[in-house]
Amino acid sequence: MIVVDAGDRIALRGLFAGGWDPPAPIVAAVRAILDDVRARGDDALVEYTRRWDFADAALASLRVAIPARKHARTLVPEQIAAGLELAKERIAEFHARQLPDAIDYYAHDMTRYAFLSRPLGGIGAYVPGGTATLPSTVLMTVVPAKVAGVERVVVVTPPQAGGHVDPAVLYACALTEVDELYAVGGAQAVAALAYGTATIAPVDKIVGPGNVYVTEAKRQVYGICGIDGLAGPSEVLVVADERAKPELVAGELVAQAEHDPLARVAAVSRERALLEAVAALLDGPFGRASGRDDVVARVLAERTWLVHAHSDAQMHDVIERFAPEHLSLMVADPWSWIAKIRRAGAIFVGDETPVAAGDYIAGTNHTLPTSGAARFSSGLHTADYLRTMTVVENSRERMLNDATLLAALADFEGLPAHARTARLRAGDHPSR
Repeated sequence: MIVVDAGDRIALRGLFAGGWDPPAPIVAAVRAILDDVRARGDDALVEYTRRWDFADAALASLRVAIPARKHARTLVPEQIAAGLELAKERIAEFHARQLPDAIDYYAHDMTRYAFLSRPLGGIGAYVPGGTATLPSTVLMTVVPAKVAGVERVVVVTPPQAGGHVDPAVLYACALTEVDELYAVGGAQAVAALAYGTATIAPVDKIVGPGNVYVTEAKRQVYGICGIDGLAGPSEVLVVADERAKPELVAGELVAQAEHDPLARVAAVSRERALLEAVAALLDGPFGRASGRDDVVARVLAERTWLVHAHSDAQMHDVIERFAPEHLSLMVADPWSWIAKIRRAGAIFVGDETPVAAGDYIAGTNHTLPTSGAARFSSGLHTADYLRTMTVVENSRERMLNDATLLAALADFEGLPAHARTARLRAGDHPSR
């Protein structure tokens, strides 16, 4: 593990690379799956599920009954149930505070304006499954939908071995009052949510993370329905000063590295000695303290950057150019930094706030922009489950005063029928 200079643009090229650009064969494979599900519906869903997830899948096994909450709780260890319950409570509280107030007012001439929010009719939440068990993703995608008042919430997740859905995911679905649960995953699940089948009715929006096939499928169905974004591999940037503890900095890097072999992890500091201490930890047993050592080792070898900056301004430049999914501030005055930061998915402040807190029980959302998308998009939040409408009601006084200018603008843009609608209301009746 080496320390690189913040001015070395070649060494940092991989850190600052962003965007969604999957290989052409993946794009084509996803297109074929989407077209197949759109054409053959449930038959295609069953066929793909048998091929990739559960050899004995049948149409009847796609819809999964969600047990009553009390019974579902008995299926999981006490600490897991308690953790999910605490997380749900905090997520609900934080996201309820994001609900917008309606704007409804009169201008001085009694023209009325309103800006109103309405919940989406139905959303589909993709929860990765198969070899993984991610009940936290149920909470992060479903609780804000319920807070927003979405009428129909659907969860899709690949079946585990034996065709079942993990008990912790079942409990999370019961806890959050999911309306429908289907044991189907991959691009085929995205197709079903977007286009609908005889079994799965289409939704208005698809949210949640997935592998490259799921994410590419979401990209391709956008326009048929909405999506939250295109989730790529995990990222973290730790900003550290002389008071930061090397083991806490290294710990955050290893934690994100165990997510995905394509994760990008980095630390930036003006203290070269600190970065060298972090490097020594990562090169030693500390860097192998994960149940996914092979994944971590690959990330530490190929996709880790320890960046030595020469000023706070240079450190800030690294933040803005990376636009990280997770930003950890281990500095003496973090809120002065926050005031200047424009590009980050989520910020974790101080030594006592690991990124994992946001992953699970802090109450903030862990569905965040990656691959530089924090430049132009945000993490999942309550407004993602709402749509807005503008309303205007002219008074007679306003219409009479505006008619001449309104008609002039419409005529200037070559839209005489638009202009006529203003003149008709002003008492000017041009020939028809």
